[in-house]
Amino acid sequence: MAAGTLYTYPENWRAFKAQIAAQYSGARLKVATSAPAFTFGQTNRTPAFLNNFPLGKVPAYQGDDGFCLFESNAIAHYLSNDTLRGATPQAAAQVLQWVSFADSEIIPPASAWVFPTLGIMQFNKQATEQAKEDVKKFLAVLNQHLNTRTFLVGERVTLADITVVCSMLWLYKQVLEPSFRQPYPNVTRWFVTCVNQPQFKAVLGEVKLCEKMAQFDAKKFAEMQPKKETPSKKEKGGKEAGKPQEKKEKKKEEKKEEKKPDPEEEMDDCDAVLAAEPKAKDPFAHLPKSAFVMDEFKRKYSNEDTLTVAIPHFWEHFDREGYSIWYSQYKYPEELTLAFKSCNLITGMFQRLDKLRKNAFASVILFGTNNDSSISGIWVFRGQELAFTLSEDWQIDYESYDWRKLDPDSEECKTMVKEYFAWEGDFKHVGKAFNQGKIFK
Repeated sequence: MAAGTLYTYPENWRAFKAQIAAQYSGARLKVATSAPAFTFGQTNRTPAFLNNFPLGKVPAYQGDDGFCLFESNAIAHYLSNDTLRGATPQAAAQVLQWVSFADSEIIPPASAWVFPTLGIMQFNKQATEQAKEDVKKFLAVLNQHLNTRTFLVGERVTLADITVVCSMLWLYKQVLEPSFRQPYPNVTRWFVTCVNQPQFKAVLGEVKLCEKMAQFDAKKFAEMQPKKETPSKKEKGGKEAGKPQEKKEKKKEEKKEEKKPDPEEEMDDCDAVLAAEPKAKDPFAHLPKSAFVMDEFKRKYSNEDTLTVAIPHFWEHFDREGYSIWYSQYKYPEELTLAFKSCNLITGMFQRLDKLRKNAFASVILFGTNNDSSISGIWVFRGQELAFTLSEDWQIDYESYDWRKLDPDSEECKTMVKEYFAWEGDFKHVGKAFNQGKIFK
């Protein structure tokens, strides 16, 4: 079984392909996205990195045995199992067909349409309109193919589904509003089915489909352009300052040439889109490293039996100093009406906490029936305090809950972890019938 490290920047859709493939195959994959393991724009320009990955691009994979790979499709293929790659020669060829289809038919028009809405590329009306037409063409092809199929190849998820979903991720998140995707119901049904598989959700979190088509924002585009230096007063002088000015200009030109990266180190357009997003400070940077690997536990939880494998693994590796366990209960049960609305309340919270998922795990359950229900759950956070206070982006919902820190060594904690993780048990502290739950991964 493959084991190694994937170097990338956060939220890189190309890297998602390898991460999802590893979720299915059980490959042991560590993802390095931040210092000290990896800093995009710095680590990938060092001689040591370029020695293994000459282009300096990410994602890049290095196995524990020293085996190195670049190019996202190759990495995803290597980390896959036979089912993902195609169990027969025919199926394998079909998987390759759709992987190539994504690169040649989906990514070019998707980039031309989406990039301007992200402020990375200047808007060109003609190019955008042509991109929209090209998107309609490949959606029509996919819609026809999926008319009688659940997945692209065979009866199970393959690398074909993983690759095409990841290639379309930004389209569905940014521009494919309901009216545009309406003629292609089979594609949207397939996309939603895929992104809601546990292995996809473990990597992507909750994927919210676009409600309104994003447009080019000239102000955002201007803000993301490199700022030009303002000439000094001396440089603005007349003929007397002419010669010194020429020397200064030559020196500036030389400096610019020195700073310009080699062609092989430059990012491609897709790298630029996500890497150009402002990098927020890691809210957990002040905490010491922990031996508890959250992703490893989540992989067990998603792919293996909860009671016999995932929970024993959790307690065997849980770091009592580096992590804490909390019980949460919604403060206003009298306001809970229809069950589906209560579920949306939970889902909305998880969506807003998406960037917390690398350092947290929760199982939150809705108990009861319409107009007589309650919401409670078990949360595991990095650190000994509630993680919500570490970032303003995480503070929208948590004050609507009562929080109680649990003692990991107590029987109460062990019982509640078992019941909430497995979604079964007496739940004596609740007193309402089990109804429905949500898992935050």
